[in-house]
Amino acid sequence: MQLDFLTLLATTAISLFMISASLPLIMGRNISASARYVQASLLLQALAWAAIIASTYVPATLADRILSTVSIGCGSAAQWMNYRALAGWLGPRPWPRLLLVLVVATPLGYFSSFGSYAIRVGWANTLLAAVTLLVARATLQPQRPAETGWRRLIFVSMLTMAGLTLARGIVGAFTDQYPSFRTPHPVNLAFALGACVTVVLNTIAMLVAWRDEAEIKLRELAVTDALTSLPNRRGFEKRAQAMLAHARRHDLPLTALMLDLDHFKQVNDTHGHEVGDRALQLFSRLLKETRRDGDLAARLGGEEFCLLLHSDASAGAPLDQRLRQRLRQAAPAELGLEIDFSAGLAVLRPDDTSIQPLLARADRALYEAKTDGRGRLHSATQDAMN
Repeated sequence: MQLDFLTLLATTAISLFMISASLPLIMGRNISASARYVQASLLLQALAWAAIIASTYVPATLADRILSTVSIGCGSAAQWMNYRALAGWLGPRPWPRLLLVLVVATPLGYFSSFGSYAIRVGWANTLLAAVTLLVARATLQPQRPAETGWRRLIFVSMLTMAGLTLARGIVGAFTDQYPSFRTPHPVNLAFALGACVTVVLNTIAMLVAWRDEAEIKLRELAVTDALTSLPNRRGFEKRAQAMLAHARRHDLPLTALMLDLDHFKQVNDTHGHEVGDRALQLFSRLLKETRRDGDLAARLGGEEFCLLLHSDASAGAPLDQRLRQRLRQAAPAELGLEIDFSAGLAVLRPDDTSIQPLLARADRALYEAKTDGRGRLHSATQDAMN
């Protein structure tokens, strides 16, 4: 059976257009930047193949030159979109500047060398192969949790296409066996067939990556407070246990601060729940800005917050004072009213086998602070401190 090169390309282009039209329906509107990059990549690939097919039917040299260059540009831009998608899923990827230079240089060099078939074919295919290799490399060594399966599928697909693309460049640039784009040379046919197959494989892999991203976000939502973006009680307890284990393993101190906004019900009743929500968001922001790296802040529910410090009790009072001062300055300006908080402090004891006894002591100290008049820090081991 004789494979027809243009038929294979047309099949690939039609498949890409159909996938490009279907993905927005499957993914919906509220998707991440990575998912949008994937959609853009597929559309650019479809346009690349459509443009190169159209270029074979135009008699004018200028039209052929423009359509061919558009095809090369769309193809290289599609790989940049794939790279950006991988960076969103896996964290910063290596050599972004080099890749961007190659993406831009590929169509520019092709257009400027159009008068020489050997040079333009060698240039475009060599650079496209390099671009594809860099995208394949981007699937390795993720900085964020990611399944191996879909990354391996993209890596193999990209590696295969890089090899076939480079072979096309070598045959076109250094032999006379590939005198035109439509030549049914075995390398050319293998390239077209490989493109048709890898489109399907990469689409499957990208859909799996998008599904994994959605699952990770769902897990994050389960342990994150939607209003303040701080860990909720479930997320706090999970991370607090890890901090406790680290403190025990390295013989480090651990201090808990329980924090509660004073007269918060009155804020809601007098100023409305919208102002109350803004007050919670303001306090959360200041809490995150005041803590040190490595400290854990969380909203445990309502107006109650917790801060877990990798330090002894001596760090608690200064942090409380900084937070209290910043709140007194920011609340009138941002909310139009003054708000304050009460706090209870407790330190880890040698006989604490879990995080719960520590939190319970801090919570009792918080209750004492509120009983003594609010707006103060009370330590589980000391008298009240104003």
